Amino acid sequence: MKVSVLTVCWNSAATIKHTIDSFFAQDHADKELVVVDGGSSDETLAIVRSYPQDHIRLISESDSGMYDALNKGLRLYTGDAVGVLNSDDCFHDLAALGRISEALEQADIVHGDLDFVEDHLTKRVVRRWRAAPRPAKGFRTGWMPAHPTFYVKRKVADTVGAFDLRLKVASDYDWMLRAVELYGFRIAATNHVLVDMMLGGASTRSLASHIGHNLEALRSRRRWLGSGPLDYALVAKPARKLGQLLFPRRG
Repeated sequence: MKVSVLTVCWNSAATIKHTIDSFFAQDHADKELVVVDGGSSDETLAIVRSYPQDHIRLISESDSGMYDALNKGLRLYTGDAVGVLNSDDCFHDLAALGRISEALEQADIVHGDLDFVEDHLTKRVVRRWRAAPRPAKGFRTGWMPAHPTFYVKRKVADTVGAFDLRLKVASDYDWMLRAVELYGFRIAATNHVLVDMMLGGASTRSLASHIGHNLEALRSRRRWLGSGPLDYALVAKPARKLGQLLFPRRG
């Protein structure tokens, strides 16, 4: 199974080498890295072009943000399956893509464990996300997969379609919700750490970011799941994240 990895970046010279190194270190041979650059003015493009280009597809042009760039990646990738690796994140070990490919032989969607790290040199873990199987009511319970570990077969990506550009920080949540809840695709959780993620992303960098993400996630549930103005997940989703800090082995 050819697995495509989408990496969007803009002036990511400080981190993207770690990201690409972790991709090339994967022992799964049938792979592709699609780098969608937003027109970087630093050394990002030089770093990307310094790698063998037989496994890299690169586009560099202005965009309207991360989700617009991801939509470009969804139009460009050529693999049988696809997922996202942020330009400041890394695969946890050399077997991550192989585990993803193996799991997708039995399911349409796979997700797994994730470690939040302080940086990619010390790898000091500051929070652990442990994947849990989808509960009976799914996203309505506050459950969600970790997006950097979320890989889908091509038929899923084609069915779900584009990221919603009206959502500024939770379009990845909305995309996963549609994939999991609307079409009956088979989903599986692995019990392996797949990705090391640096803190400071669009939805985790501040309290305001957390609040904005939760309000946009509620907007998504109202649209697709018929939730009311307030719902159980509005409280349960942040509570699950708090549980990851206090009880890191739980999902």
